[in-house]
Amino acid sequence: MLSVKWETSRRQYDIIHERNIAIPVRAGFTIDCDIFRPDSPGRFPAILCFFPFSKENQLRSIMPAAICPELVSIEGGDYNFYVRRGYAQVFANVRGTGNSGGLFDHLGDGTIEDMYDVIEWLSSQPWCDHQVATFGTSYFAMTAKRVAELKPPSLNTIFAPFGVVDQYRQAIYHGGIFAFAFHHWWLKSLSNVRVRKEYRKEIGEDAFQDQIEKALQDPEINIHSDLVNALTNPDEGGNMLIVEYILNFLDTELYKEKAVRFNVDVDIPGYFGGCWAMHPLHLPGDLQSYENWKGPKKLTIGPPYYLDRPVYQYHYESLRWFDYWLKGIDTGIMDEPPIHLFIQNTGEWKEAYEWPLPETKWTEFYLHKDGLLSEHEMWPDESASSFIESPEQHGALIFRTPPLVENTEVCGPMVLNLYASTNDTEVLLFISFFEVDPLGNEKILTRGWLRGSQRRIDPEKSKPWQPYHIHDKREPLVPEEIYEFNIEIIPTGILFKAGSRFGIKIKATDQDGVPTDFLDNHAYGHLWRETTAKITVYHNNQYPSHLLVPITKGNRIGTFMSGGIMPPFMPGH
Repeated sequence: MLSVKWETSRRQYDIIHERNIAIPVRAGFTIDCDIFRPDSPGRFPAILCFFPFSKENQLRSIMPAAICPELVSIEGGDYNFYVRRGYAQVFANVRGTGNSGGLFDHLGDGTIEDMYDVIEWLSSQPWCDHQVATFGTSYFAMTAKRVAELKPPSLNTIFAPFGVVDQYRQAIYHGGIFAFAFHHWWLKSLSNVRVRKEYRKEIGEDAFQDQIEKALQDPEINIHSDLVNALTNPDEGGNMLIVEYILNFLDTELYKEKAVRFNVDVDIPGYFGGCWAMHPLHLPGDLQSYENWKGPKKLTIGPPYYLDRPVYQYHYESLRWFDYWLKGIDTGIMDEPPIHLFIQNTGEWKEAYEWPLPETKWTEFYLHKDGLLSEHEMWPDESASSFIESPEQHGALIFRTPPLVENTEVCGPMVLNLYASTNDTEVLLFISFFEVDPLGNEKILTRGWLRGSQRRIDPEKSKPWQPYHIHDKREPLVPEEIYEFNIEIIPTGILFKAGSRFGIKIKATDQDGVPTDFLDNHAYGHLWRETTAKITVYHNNQYPSHLLVPITKGNRIGTFMSGGIMPPFMPGH
């Protein structure tokens, strides 16, 4: 890649492939890796990919292909691209997977210490110029963000888009609701996994068995055969990982160990990003990474499609990044605005210098009777709307705006401040934010979730547009009592064209949902309740339920109940 002012490293080297290299780590075992480096004398920067999947699958020569179950874990890029341009690329299995030693601890401190040791070992090799970077999405990005906390002396930068940073909130328990289906599937994608059993040792066998028995009595758990099997056979395969999730249904130390600690003063450059479709998994983590990163940083949020394998779409962008930070080549990448956001329905990108966008006007759209969503505040005769959730009937409430008369851009985080009650002691809230095109076709853009008993927020960490739930205990609901639920809706970026609408759907389950594509599957598969409950949402002057929407362009004078359509003129009337 080149411009009239700069160019990137040229394609000029043949490749040496070193197979099954065993790298010793402080834990007393070795990490298995394959090394690809230029077939040339001299020293080169190393790019590390650290993951739990099949190493052989990462090295496959494939034509670029859409994401699918067979190819989903190929997330470290194509080594041919980097090595032929003067970089070494290393593919290494994390502990407890593949041919690496140890036991799998899923982003635990042990795995991250191993990664530190691998980075420093690579730096010391005669072919390395003592500079190491990381590349890759998903697990590759999650390990990179965590190892930066330890400040390995030889880690110069990370290129880590699409990476969860808070496992409890962003991956395992959405709003406190266990997303069990995805994790059962994901566990099967790991290579030769051997899971650690430290949690069992830490609490003791008696306490462990007591927690197992309580979980087996939980009606949200015992209706799922996969979860019952894991609880009754915790030592089989990777079951212990699922068991730890079930037993740790609050944000315990188990998850805090896996989370990125942004309070550490990390000053290396970091590149983050994602796509709007990844709202049930990676997107929140990359936005959080950008907001909290202390070193030089960039953020790219792309169209709502995950990357083709082997994530080659980021090859040239990452090369510009690596050339700048590792080879001292002025590729112009740091002269550009730090944020690039693809705005849906425009086919174009938006540049910015801050997130959330400084031009944002968070606007209250109130829930009204007859399914209306409007900036207009409550009418005197407004009251409430209800639906039924039961094994036989999955009700919902839907609220839509009138047809918009202005092109209206929405870009950023939002929150549904909902006043509701139920005749049950618990409620699971599933919120969808959707677009309605002029023909009436609906498309889900993003979502939010919240378990009612875990509604408490941390006022110090919360913002008016982004609540932060503590998730440290469950407080059962008093039947028929009205509560305020502040439900975070994951950010999106879209231009609603004149004539279209947007709206929300409120449900108490997702088990009747049908994924529309491979990515959408991440948003389904949560626990549900088998009880029959009536859920009532209040929308009146005392309980003004409303959606806080980040308007970044348009909607200057608001929506029109008429949709801008005037009644025909009748002479004489």
